[in-house]
Amino acid sequence: MDAELGSLLELLELKDETRTGWDLRGVESPESVAAHTWGTAMLCLLYADRAGEAVDRERAVAMAVVHDAAEARTGDVATRAAADDQRIAAESKETMERDAIADLLNPFQDDEPRHLWEEYEERETPVSRFVKDMDLVDNCLQALKYERSNRYDESDPTDEFSEFDDLDEFFATAAPRLRTPIGESLFEAIKERYEREIGRECQL
Repeated sequence: MDAELGSLLELLELKDETRTGWDLRGVESPESVAAHTWGTAMLCLLYADRAGEAVDRERAVAMAVVHDAAEARTGDVATRAAADDQRIAAESKETMERDAIADLLNPFQDDEPRHLWEEYEERETPVSRFVKDMDLVDNCLQALKYERSNRYDESDPTDEFSEFDDLDEFFATAAPRLRTPIGESLFEAIKERYEREIGRECQL
């Protein structure tokens, strides 16, 4: 039980781990990884029935809950939008997270959480593709929320953000990665609302 409690306490770090993309954009009081996890899980709960018979709601929600759990140990590591001393290769990030999730979940008797994490990472099943789309949709919803409350710093974007106005970066990176009709539909609806808020067409 001591080992389990140790892992649980470490997993709770997700409540305080802020999301790097928002930090880099200068968002005031950005959401935590745990908050993003909740948003993704809620989207899975609400939209699984529109994703087709191959997507089981309970499995999707459970996968969403665990999909970023490794970041309790690795942190929310940026692979693109980060300063040179923060950026690492995507392959290194995957290795770090795979090692972290194995160690964090090892004390528990149930292998299913780790299997769900691995399924999500591989993106080879309808459920994992749906959950990834909800992950991306949650990012876009959060960008819309921050835009509406003007909670980001436009004056000093990082080099990676400088080609984009406002929070277009998050829509531009999500658009080519969507793989489900429901994900694409939600994305378009959020983008249209975002464009109305900023008064122009979003850069993709």
